[in-house]
This record gives sequence, C-alpha cells and structure tokens, in this order.
Amino acid sequence: MSAAQMQSDGEQRWGCLESLGLSPRELVLAEALQMEYDALSRLRQDKSPASSKGLPDGDEGGSNPPPPPQRELPLPPPRPVPSPPGSSFQMGDWGSDPLLQPNGDGQPSRSNTQPPTSSKEPLYILETGPMSKGHYDGLPPPNEPPPALPPRNPLPPLPDPPRRPPPTPRDINLFSPEVDQPKLLSADTVNYDHLNDSLTKLNGNWSSPRGRRGVGEQGGKPVARSKTLPPQVPPRTYVPTPKCARANRRASADPVSLGSRLNGLGYELFQVSEERDEEVAAFCHMLDVLRSAYPCNDLSKNAGFVWSPCVTQDELQQALGVSIKVTVVSELFREPLTFTCDGSSTVDLLIYQTLCYTHNDLELIDVDGYLLKICGKAEFLHNKQTLASLEYIQQCLKFDWDIRLNLSERASVCVELARTEDDDETPSSMNHSIELQERTIKQTVTREALTLLLDTFHNEAESFLLSEVEIPLHVERLVQSVKALCSSLASVETPDVTSALNQLPACPCRLQPRAEEKVVEKLTSAILDLVELYCSTFNANFHTAPHSYRPTVPIQEAGMVTNVLSFSVYGAHRIPITWAASYEGFFLSCSLTHGATELCAPQHTSKQAVSKYLFHLVVWDQRVCFPVQINQLPRETQLTVTLYASPLPPPGGAEEKGKQRRSAESLGWVTMPLFNFRHVLTCGRKLLGLWPSTPGSAGNARSSTPNFSQPDSVIVQVDFPTSSFEVRFSTPAPAEFSPQYEFSRLDQHSQKQLRDILQKKSLFWLSQEEKRLLWEKRYFCHAESSRLPLVLASAPRWEWACLPDIYALLRHWACMNHLDAVGLLHATFPDQECRRTAVQWMDTISDPELLDFLPQLVQALKYECYLDSPLVRFLLRRAIADMRIAHYLFWLLKDALQDSQFSVRYQQLLAAVLCCVGRGLREEFDRQSWLVSILAQVAQRVRDASPSSRQAVLREALDEVKQFFSASSSCRLPLNPGLLVKGINIKSCSFFNSNAVPLKLSFQSMDPLGDQINVIFKSGDDLRQDMLTLQMIRIMNKIWIQEGLDMRMVIFHCFSTGRGRGMVEMIPNAETLRKIQVEHGVTGSFKDRPLADWLLKHNPTEDEYEKAVENFIYSCAGCCVATYILGICDRHNDNIMLKTSGHMFHIDFGKFLGHAQMFGSIKRDRVPFVFTSDMAYVINGGDKPSRRFHDFVDLCCEAYNLIRKHSHLFLNLLGLMLSCGIPELSDLEDLKYVCDALRPHESEADATMYFTRLIESSLGSVATKLNFFIHNLAQMKFASSEERPVLSFAPRVYTIKSDGSIRSLFVCQHMKTYSPNKGYTYVVKVERDGQQGATLVQRSFEEFHELHTKLRLIFPSSKLPSFPSRFVIGRSRGEAMADRRKDELNGYVWHLIHATPEVAQCDLVYTFFHPLPRDERPGTVVNTLHTKPGDFSWSPVPGKVAGEVKLSLSFKSDKLFIMVMHIRSLQPLQDGTDPDPYVKLYLLPDPQKTSKRKTKVARRTCNPTYNEMLVYDGIPRGDLKQRVIHLRVLNEGAFWESTLLGEAFIPLKSLEPGQHLVDWYQLGTEGSETSR
Repeated sequence: MSAAQMQSDGEQRWGCLESLGLSPRELVLAEALQMEYDALSRLRQDKSPASSKGLPDGDEGGSNPPPPPQRELPLPPPRPVPSPPGSSFQMGDWGSDPLLQPNGDGQPSRSNTQPPTSSKEPLYILETGPMSKGHYDGLPPPNEPPPALPPRNPLPPLPDPPRRPPPTPRDINLFSPEVDQPKLLSADTVNYDHLNDSLTKLNGNWSSPRGRRGVGEQGGKPVARSKTLPPQVPPRTYVPTPKCARANRRASADPVSLGSRLNGLGYELFQVSEERDEEVAAFCHMLDVLRSAYPCNDLSKNAGFVWSPCVTQDELQQALGVSIKVTVVSELFREPLTFTCDGSSTVDLLIYQTLCYTHNDLELIDVDGYLLKICGKAEFLHNKQTLASLEYIQQCLKFDWDIRLNLSERASVCVELARTEDDDETPSSMNHSIELQERTIKQTVTREALTLLLDTFHNEAESFLLSEVEIPLHVERLVQSVKALCSSLASVETPDVTSALNQLPACPCRLQPRAEEKVVEKLTSAILDLVELYCSTFNANFHTAPHSYRPTVPIQEAGMVTNVLSFSVYGAHRIPITWAASYEGFFLSCSLTHGATELCAPQHTSKQAVSKYLFHLVVWDQRVCFPVQINQLPRETQLTVTLYASPLPPPGGAEEKGKQRRSAESLGWVTMPLFNFRHVLTCGRKLLGLWPSTPGSAGNARSSTPNFSQPDSVIVQVDFPTSSFEVRFSTPAPAEFSPQYEFSRLDQHSQKQLRDILQKKSLFWLSQEEKRLLWEKRYFCHAESSRLPLVLASAPRWEWACLPDIYALLRHWACMNHLDAVGLLHATFPDQECRRTAVQWMDTISDPELLDFLPQLVQALKYECYLDSPLVRFLLRRAIADMRIAHYLFWLLKDALQDSQFSVRYQQLLAAVLCCVGRGLREEFDRQSWLVSILAQVAQRVRDASPSSRQAVLREALDEVKQFFSASSSCRLPLNPGLLVKGINIKSCSFFNSNAVPLKLSFQSMDPLGDQINVIFKSGDDLRQDMLTLQMIRIMNKIWIQEGLDMRMVIFHCFSTGRGRGMVEMIPNAETLRKIQVEHGVTGSFKDRPLADWLLKHNPTEDEYEKAVENFIYSCAGCCVATYILGICDRHNDNIMLKTSGHMFHIDFGKFLGHAQMFGSIKRDRVPFVFTSDMAYVINGGDKPSRRFHDFVDLCCEAYNLIRKHSHLFLNLLGLMLSCGIPELSDLEDLKYVCDALRPHESEADATMYFTRLIESSLGSVATKLNFFIHNLAQMKFASSEERPVLSFAPRVYTIKSDGSIRSLFVCQHMKTYSPNKGYTYVVKVERDGQQGATLVQRSFEEFHELHTKLRLIFPSSKLPSFPSRFVIGRSRGEAMADRRKDELNGYVWHLIHATPEVAQCDLVYTFFHPLPRDERPGTVVNTLHTKPGDFSWSPVPGKVAGEVKLSLSFKSDKLFIMVMHIRSLQPLQDGTDPDPYVKLYLLPDPQKTSKRKTKVARRTCNPTYNEMLVYDGIPRGDLKQRVIHLRVLNEGAFWESTLLGEAFIPLKSLEPGQHLVDWYQLGTEGSETSR
C-alpha cells in the first residue's frame, strides 16, 4: 500500500470517528493517551522474555516467565457478564492490554491473588437482584480471585520513545489546554448526528483487529509519534453474548440480537430497545390492548376509505323536508340518472332506486354491496345516512350546486389504506415516526463510543498506578480521560468525581500505594455511578446491566406519610461561559404547584458564583425543605426549579444605587412531577435540564419533561431521599354521601351573590372570595350542570384526604354536555379522576363534532401529567375507527412537534398514532409529508425570485412536483383527506402579489368526473391563527343553524402543515372587495354602488338578484358578529370577499383579539367591525334606509345573543389554546377581550341595544373607506400589466369575433329613471354586419363615462374622442340637459366607432354595446336595483295609517321595559324630503306629564332603527292592567319645532308579568285608534 493510500485510509477512518458522539478534541485526547499507553506497553513487551525470543504474547508455543510484580488496579465489585458460547476465555476486569492478559495456561500474567477492594460508595446501577452480605447474587465471593482476562491484540515493537522532562506541578482541577497543545484541535463542538452510521462504517472498514491481519492483508500504517496529526484509533472487537430468556420484557436487553460490549473495566453496556423506558413500555402494552379491540376484519371500523362527513341531528331540522335533485353516474349504465328525493331519504334507498334501472330481478339486489361516492372527491356516503344529514348535500343546497354522485360496487373500491392482518400482528412500537418527523431528537452518545472512552480511562488509570516517573504527566492524562468521559456524558461532573480528582497528587511525589489504589477505586466508582445516572436520565441506547424484574418492596400510602418534603440540590452543570461573565449571585427558586395554584411559598437556595472544576458549574450543595407534609401533596404536584441570577454592572464603574436596583433575572426553569406514572414518589438522584426563560411566557403551560433536546441546556442535579419502601399515592374511593340542595333554600342575598358568580362563564376571573363562597355553597349548584368547572376550580385543596368529597361531588353531578366537559381539560384541573370523568362525558360526541374541537384536545394533551391518559386513549380509539380523524390528528400532532418543550410528548403520541393506523395510512402520510416539503421549497424559490421572474421560476420549480407524482401515483392533500389528486396542472398555477407570495396551485383530481382542485399554499405565514379563527366561525355557524338561524356563512378549510406553512381552500366564483370597487376607479371605495352593481351584473334577473341580496344580508350580518366577537383586525378590502351568489366572507386572519394593525402610531382599524355604506346600499336597495335594514339589524342582534348563550364554550376553547404558541393568544388579557366582547353579564335587551350602537358606529365611520382607499393605492404597485380593465356592469367580456362587427351607433332617445336615483338613461341603436335589424341598448351617462375612463387606461388620449363634460351649472337632471347630452353622446359614439381599429374594435367597446338582460326587456326601467315593492311603493291609508312601530314589551320586578326597535313606512314631509323622526312615550294615566320618555333622533329616514330601552320603575303589579302607552312619532324641526308624524295608544291589559311581547303596532294620525 502506498503512502498516499495509507494517508487517505487514515483520514477516512479519522472522519468516521468524529461522528462517534465525541468532539474532535476529545477524540484526539483519548487517542493520544491511548497511543502513549501503547508505547509504554511495547516498551515493557521489549523487556519481557517473550519478546526476546520473538514469540508473540499469548502464544502457546512457548512458556512465558512471569513479569515482575506490579501494583494491582483496585476495582469495585464486578458485574455479572454472560460468557459467549464456546469461548475459550473468560471476561475479567482488566481491559484489553496484552500484557495484563492471562497466559496460555489460564493464569494471570501478574499477581492478582488479592481480592479487589470494594468501594464504600453506593453504585447507582440497575441491580440484577437483591444485595446480600455486600455482594450480588450469582457472583463469586469477594475472597475469590477475579476471573481470567481475554488476550489483547499484540502490537509490533517500536523504538523507545524519547522521554520528556517532567512538567511543573499544576492544579489537577484546572484544565490546561496549553499542555500537549499539538494533540488538540480547535473545534470543541459535540456533534451526535449520524453517530451510529459512522461507527458501523468504521467497524465495517476494519474487518480484523490491528495486529491480527488475515491472509493476504497488508500491514497497516505504523504508529507515528507525531505531535501534529491525530493518531490512528485501535480497532474494537465486539463479542456476542448468549441470549437472555426475557422475550416478554420490553425493557430487557437482548445480548445476542442487540449485542453488548465489555469495556476495560469489566463493566458491560447492554444495548436495549426503544421501549427501555418503563413508562414507554407500559404505554406500548396499552397500545397492544387498545388495538386488539379493533381487528382489521371489522369493516365498520376499518373501511379502508374516507366517509363523507355528516352534520348533527340539530342541524337537520330545516333540510329534512326539502326536495333534493340528485344525479347519479356509474359504469353500470350509459346515461346519468336524475332523481328528485326528499331530504329524509336514506342513501341505500337512492342506491336501490338506481339499481332498478339496471337489474330486472330486484330480489337479487344486495344494496350493501354498492356505494355512492361524491364526484370529484374520494369520499363515500354511509348507506344508512339520510341525504339531508350529509355535509356535502348541505353545501350544495346552500350554494345551488349540482349534486353528482357516482355508484360503484363495494368490491371494486380501493381499500389500500385499510389495516391488514400483518398490522394487527405487529407489536406496538414507538419507532414508526422517525421518517415522518421534522423535529427529531438528537441522539445521545452510543454504546461503542462510550466503551472507547471507558477503555481509555482504564488504561490511564492503570498507567497511573504503574508509573514510576513523570507522575504529574500521568495524573494530567488521567484527568483528561475523566474529562472526556464526563464531556460525553452530558458534561456532568458529579461531586463524587470532583472529590476523587481532588485526591490525586498535585506534585511530583507519589502517594502511598494503598492510597493511590483507593483514589483510583473511588474515581472508578464515581464514573460508573455517572454512567448509570446518564443511562437512567437520557435516551441512551444502552444500559449498564440487563433489565431485571422490579423487586417487591413495601408500599407506604402517601396519605399516611407525615414527613415534610425535602431534597438536596448539588449544583447546576453546563453553565455557559457567557453567564459567568455577565451574572453573579446564582440561586434556585423551588416551588410546588398543582394546576395553576402554588401549594406554599417558594424556597430559595443561597447565592453562589460560578466555579471551575472540569467544567463551569454552580455548586450549592444545599438541602431544600418545604413546609408541606407529603400527605398534603396532591397526586399531580409539580416541582418547579427556576434558576435566577443578578446581572453584573456595566463596565466603567456603576453606582451602588444602580447595583441595588438590579433585580434578579430568570435564566431557566424545569418542572417535574413528584409522583411518577405509577403514582410513586420520586427518589434518588435526578438530572433536570433547564428550559430557557422567555419573556411573556409566564402564563403558558410548562412541560413536565426536562430539557434534554437542546445539547447546551443547563442541567441541575437534585438528590431526593431514598427509603426501603415506596411511597405510593392510591386513588381514594368517593365518599358515600354527597348532599344536593335546592337553590331556592338559600336566602335572597346568597342567591344573588351565587347567581352573579355563576354568570361569569369562565373560571379565569374568579376572585378568592368568590371561590370561597362558591365552594361553601357547592351543594346548591347542581341545577347548573355546566358550572361544574367553576365549582371545582374553587376547591381549596386537592390532597389525599380531600379527594373523597371531591370525587363524590363529581360522581353525583349531572352528566355534562360534551361541549361543556371540555372545560375540565384545562391546566387548572390536573387531577386524573377529574379528567377521566370529562373524557367519559365526551365519549358521546360524534366524529364530525370531534373534528370541530380536535385542535383544543391536542393542546389539552400538554396538561396531562403522564404519557398514558384517558384523553390519549380516547383520541387513539377515534383515530383507529375513523380515517378522517386519524388524518387531522396526524397533522395536528406533526405541527405540534415544533413546540420544543412538548416535542418529546408529541413525538411519542405521533408514534402511537402511526402505530395504530396501519402501514397503508403510514405510507400515505409519508407521501403527504413529502409533497408538503416539496411545495415549501417551491414557495421559497418563488418568494426569493425577482417579481418579474417569479412566474418562470414557479413553472420551473413545479417540475419537482410533477416528478413527485410520477413516483407516487396519487396523494391526498393535507387540507382534506377526501381530496385525492394525481398530478398538477402547471399552466394553471400562479402566485398572489402579497408579501408572503402565496402560491395558487391547480391539482388534477384522481376522479375523472371531478374538476380541478385549486388550493393556496402559503409559506412564511403562520396559519395556526387562521385555523383557530375559522374554527371559531365554524362553531358559531353551527350554533346558529342549531337554533334555526342560517346565516349563510361561507366556511372554508385552512390547515397548518408546519410552522410557517400550510394550505387554504379556494372559494370559486368570488372576488375581493378591492377588485369590485376599483372597477369604478381607484376611488371606488368611496362610492356606494360598486357592490350592488357587481351583484346585479352577475344576477341579471329579478329573482336572481333578490336571492343574492338575501344571501348578502344574512352573510354580512354573520360576518359582523363573528369579526366583532373575535376582534378580527387588519380588515381592508382585500381581506373581504364576495361570491357572485351574494355570500360575503372574510379571509386572512393575521390580526385578531383586538390586536389592531398599526400605521405608524395610528390604528388602522378604527371601527368595531367593517360595515360600510356600499354594503348598506345593497341591503337598503338604495341610499335610504328601508325595511330590509331593520331585518339586518335584527339578524345581527339575534345572532349576537345566540353566541352569548354559549360564552363559556368559546372561553373554554380559546383558554385551551393559550399555550399553543400563537403570539396574539398568549395570556388572559387576550382571552378577556373575547369575554368583554360577549358581555355575558348583560341581558339580551342590553346586548341588543349595545350591538345596534356598534352598527351605527361602524356605518357612520369614514375611517374604513379611507383605509380601503389607502390599500387601493398601496396595491397599485402590484398591478400586473397583463390585467385588462373591465366594465363594472358587464358580467363578461365580449369581442368582435363573438358579436360581429359594429356598423353604426346612434343615440336615439333618453329615458327618465327614478330608482335608485333620479336621472336619465340613453337608448343606443346598434347595427352590426350580417345582422338584420338593429339592437337597442340603454346606458346611463355614468356608464358612458366609465367606458371612456377605462379606454384611457389602455390608449393615449390622442387616439380617443373627447368626452362631454360631467359638470353642468344648474339642475343636472333637467330635460334640457338630457337633450344636450344626447347630442354630445351621439358625436362621441360616432367618433368612437370611426376611430382607429385598435380602439373601435377593442373588447371594451364591444362589451359596452353588447345587450344586457335589462336591455332585452322592452319597456322596463333600466339600471335599477330591484327591491321589494314595499320599500318604495308604500303609501299610507289616507287619514288612518301613518306607519308602523316595532316594540318589545316586558314587565318584571315592578318595572316596565319598553324597547323601541324600528319604525317603517313613515310619510315624507310636505316638501318631499325624509323626516328626522324620534319617539316620545307617555304612560297613561299621567296628568302631570311626568312619564315622558324619548329616543334619539334618526336623521333623514322614513324607516328608522332605534333599539333603545325605555324603563318605567315602581309600577305595582295590580296597576299594570290599567296603564296605556301613548307613543308619538315626531319630526325634529328647526328651532325646536316638532311635527307629529304618527301616534299610537297601546293598552297593557294583555301583558302578563314575566311575559315578553314583540310586535308591530300601527301608527295613526292624531286621535285615531291603534291596532296591531
């Protein structure tokens, strides 16, 4: 082998070793020490008789005289090590040095007849059995000699190394990098990535150990004593051991299949499976039991495809009697079949009717053998479901979509996602999530790497004991080997290690031989304890001994232990060097909490500075004692340890006052449960990794898992007391008696107090006094079943002695609604029995309802104390039985992996889901994750490209998506498991001009009968807030529908697929308000008619337009209520969309809960919600209020009050999301915004008045229109040159090819219009080539002006004819003006049609003169908004009726409540103008006129809205029947002169106390009678 080859080989091996879990610095140090020791071994080998004879060590061909007596290395008692079958040697405690191995006759090569000295320090090991008489069972007694040692590989002799002068003495506690400087590298980072792969590669390259070359092998590179290059690493031989008979133990080691490694200490490291953790092993056993209840042959729970979702029974009331038109297609027949079914018809009945057309013998038809699928979606309908109960049918009825279904045989349906028998037989494991997780946990040091370091330490320890000269050098090398070991073991330096190192000699003189042995013995024992501590703390793939069954120990009930809780805190390891230079006075604050309640005052340690031993650390070595007895601790008690320090003063000398003002800063914290998953009190030594403190996160949930996912986290060492028995917390039985009293038995004052507390709807704002009163009166609250969370939150103590009464209250409480039970899953209620009861009540929830609350339940998993819980089992059961739930649960858990605190918990739960769903669904999730990662890369490339090249970059980058589908035939989109796609249409893909540059993607549906599937992919935006907002709106919509109020809301899907990316469903046939408004120019946001004109353009007939306006009224009211309650901000006209069917909806919820978008220091959102005059224009049918505006206000108030009834539900759901990581939902102040918006303490009447004032405030604000206008200007820079202007009143574009060439144009006459505005339209006669006769079209002057304005955007003014002036002096609506404009327009159209061809034949001109539906109805008034006849044709009955007034009347507690709601159809004033009406009330008889009440004045309207409450107090119940309301409607005139518009006399003889009457009352002229 050439020198170059040897050098390359050495570099390759060295690169492999850098991935062993050690830093290059530690590897160089360990191998340098190993090289020095090998040199000493060769020197002794040269002096041995065997060397002089040329015989290798261990050769049986000759006899080796014994070497001179050497000092023996003392070791702790050996561990039992199984011997390999057929082995000819025994494993001992002496490592692999060839000079320390036995001779061929099995005798040791040096004196070892003295028994090893046992360590007096306790060893933290996993015992194989109980100890007796100072040694382990199964081991030889201490007086027997240790077993023989295996031979070490011989080394070739080398020249004597040159001796260096002994160095000056140094402190062994201080690491000196200048010593042996050439052997150290500059890099000092620990890289554990690909550690095991590198080691496998290393062992694979070295097939035989050094010195034992096979036949034909060449000699390796000789060992050189280079001071600049790293030495070669000697090979390690791995010896297999016999298999243990522990097949049924998950945490047991399997030495045959998994292997074990014997290090130089005679101490074996057993590799174990991933279920080595006792809690994880128990969790896997639970998974086995849970999965066995859902066998693969149960088709009801393992269909293999996705069922179409259904709505709840409460949502079916309105759709059951509706006739549904259904079209069925199938390969079984040629032509589609169309049926008209009732909503109550079942799916199997529709299948049966369809099969009647294809089968002659109906008796042979098995309906269950057929399935109906939605065309375009991979969703199948349950045969037993009614048509009206299907969510798809409901959506089609809402938006007037055609219902198309596909009939197929069930045997032909693909069920590749179903679980198989192999899935059922596969044992539960936690390793299925490795390939599907984006945030993986870094590996720990491997067994092989640690064995390498243990060998080095053993060699250095023996070299130290055998050395006669250069004592400080050997001490230094021994210290460095210990430091390398501790560095690989999380840089933890235990007090035993420090104490042992301090006993090493610090000067050239030696210690006594026996003292040196004791020091090494103590150091060895400390290192073994550290290895054992590391294995029990970290996620290591090895253990110090094979697992054994836990010995039976006495159990002590925690409720009987009166000792106070105490533990010892040694110190904090891995202190960053920057902290040592920036802080002083480090101390720990220890607190005990249960839920969100502190059990006692925090306990603090003393303040200490940073010390430097092997590493930087803070040592307290202090005992912490809490003033709480163990029997007073709740089972779910959490211990929180927080590290504080005071910042050092800035350089340059700070004043003493400034130093005193500096407060301690929180640097890190860790929380751990005091009782483990078996409810046993923790004991022994623990290492706790601190989570870094972040400002503003005090109210968030805290993980009960130490921070070991970050390699540089500070580690606190805590020692809990140990005893000979286990302290276990057993769940007590409920008390036998729990009284229930009637609420009426309380006195009036207590009833009022308790009622006020129960109306708070949320437990977050209960004061201590309110909690005390509520708990004292808890037995009077059973009638309010939904208030159980408030009652339990008031419980003062949750200790063992108090639980029977609490559990009895819980058991006798009425079963809560599953929606209310969600409140018991908050962090305030960590008690296991309480949460189990909540999950038990939630078990009745249907799968579609569960999907509505699934994000909150995933967040509630953070508040579970242990891995296994009733909530986890509930979610896993539902995921196994329903593929849609499994789909969304997978993506929610995958997204939650980004939370570093809870990543370990979610990683385990995600693995459990993947284990339960089977291989088919796991592969599907893998494809989805792959697709999302590709799309994220595409979005990043497009965003990074220049605006001009983005489209080209997008099409080039989408080739990767095309290659994905060539490798995977299909994939379901994370947005919806029913969206199965097979490819992407690159030509239809584009992007949106916004800061995040979202992608508009068009996928090809797997169903040939389906349309393209369009979605938006966002990268760079956190869609979790959008998900939460849409979830709340979806729940609001369901509440409204259940109450019989369909607000016609547009609900679309949005799903986060990772932090900063996700998918959004695209709604077809919709435009943003900005695009609609800018059709009328950049100032279109200030105009009232753009929305109405746009709706009329897409709904030309009267019926269509009426339906669109009705949809607009309902959806606009729903949007106003939803956006106000959720505090949705940043509402510009690009965030509000309108469908052609009239449905309005909001998008892009980047700001909510009142966090307004700021423009500098100015809030852009200045109104409660967006409700502008152009929206009111659509509702009113013009610029004046109408009856339909009354309907709109009533809808808003009714919808608002319905949501207020469920205030506790929304507060519970949002409260569970406080710890999800959304910046704008992080503390109780954010939650309080929703509580204040819902106003749960007010009555419905007060809430109605309040929301009416909000409508008036929003409608009267100019800030919204100004905000729209500013946004229009800002978006002009994104306008594409390819976008062509269109006419606002034309539904589509027409061309010369579609209509034919225009021959002539002539404005023949003008017509007067009255509605919605007075004015004139002009009739244009259009003649075309090839057409007989002429076509008449009617256009207004404003529409002509819009045509000219749009033409100027395309052509220069020089190519266009001049347009008549819009401004005239005098009355612009006069007849003379209309005649003059007709002539001017005639000249304009003549020059226009005779202009250059590019102008005369452009699409705008031909679209303008194309007949509209209004033109095709001769004799009709054009360009009007068709409104209800009553809005404009009302005329009062002469002398009798002057309008109607709507009142709400009620009488309660001697108070008469009169709400004046609306007035309609008032008469105009004599001059034809609208009045300024207000209402004045008198309660007759009233001779002194003291009962006068009046409302505010409504300006310029015949249909005012008031919603004002007028109250009369002190009216006896007996006098109510004698009273009459005198209501007068007056017009406020100038100089306080009011004229009567109408009046009414309303007797109260029919009003009963407690009754609520709402009705319309007629207004008459003075002296006329009033009727309803």
